[in-house]
Amino acid sequence: MRIGIVCYPTFGGSGVLATELGKSLAVKGHEVHFISYNQPARLDFFSENVFYHEVNIAKYPLFEYAPYETALAGKMVDIVQSAHLDILHVHYAIPHASAALVAKQILAQQGITIPVVTTLHGTDITLVGREMTYEHVVSWSINQSDAVTAVSEDLRKQTYEHFKINRDIDVIPNFIDFGRFNKKPREHFKQMIAPNGEKIIIHTSNFRKVKRIEDVIAVFAQIIKEIPAKLLLIGDGPERSHIEKVSREFNTCDWVTFLGKQEAIEEILSIGDLFILPSESESFGLAALEAMACEVPVISSNAGGIPEVNIHGVTGYLSNVGDVNDMAQNAITLLKDPQLLAKFRKNALQQAHKFDLAEILLQYEAIYNRVITTN
Repeated sequence: MRIGIVCYPTFGGSGVLATELGKSLAVKGHEVHFISYNQPARLDFFSENVFYHEVNIAKYPLFEYAPYETALAGKMVDIVQSAHLDILHVHYAIPHASAALVAKQILAQQGITIPVVTTLHGTDITLVGREMTYEHVVSWSINQSDAVTAVSEDLRKQTYEHFKINRDIDVIPNFIDFGRFNKKPREHFKQMIAPNGEKIIIHTSNFRKVKRIEDVIAVFAQIIKEIPAKLLLIGDGPERSHIEKVSREFNTCDWVTFLGKQEAIEEILSIGDLFILPSESESFGLAALEAMACEVPVISSNAGGIPEVNIHGVTGYLSNVGDVNDMAQNAITLLKDPQLLAKFRKNALQQAHKFDLAEILLQYEAIYNRVITTN
């Protein structure tokens, strides 16, 4: 198949999933064309089956903000025509699905049929889509797509609750590539970070308020009162300065390291003892899955789709959003019991295998074949 993938090029979950999906499809022999305003962050290798097309936004003095959606729709029309695409797979309802549907209508007038698959990732439904300004466009985009997928049962449920949807939504969860994410022997690295045998706690995110990273610091502050530990914070974003201030207020600076954005996250996860994800909202919890694939148990909130990934009392523990005392106690209990920690490590890996890329890839290919056949 010749597949067009439209996504945000950032380090966020939707961009990561879309890029890794496209790369894996290319490895299987499909021709994949990425369409975005920048090269996706994870598009870091050369393949004869992978192409990148940049959306150039012409500046026009009449507009306060550049009309990206219009430029994107035009670019999709151009790529469908020139590359003879069989399907467009867009990630996020707006502006990607709405732009794809405009492109679909333009192409139809030229006698070209192009099916559109839309994948919902989270904030396009739980945050942006609930704005009255966008609600009608989001509903229309979902209803008019040839197929719609959501990354968790919880996200599908929220979509039906908050929008007037008259079609089926398939759940295809996020996935993990075990060729990359697995526990690697990095004892020399662990010795450098924790020379005295301290436990290593990890959090990774895009440092937005919804991730509640201040809760990570609060939990860690309780952990180090009872257990020698180090905290590694991976990522960057608008909350970075605030979190540095919070760390100073909790007097944890000597044990907290801000690593910034990292490409080889799996290298760091391989030395971890515990992963903390206290998010206020998570459509799935990809960061937790990546940790589990590297045999790291998870202490998390019970928000959104996280309970579909992190199983309470099996792969880690779930707490109510903001309940840092419960999270801290769960973490301390696990870290103080080597046998229980070893059991949870094994369980985490076993659970992660349910989201193996090889299996999820087949589900997407089935969706593509279905909509191509029916169009």
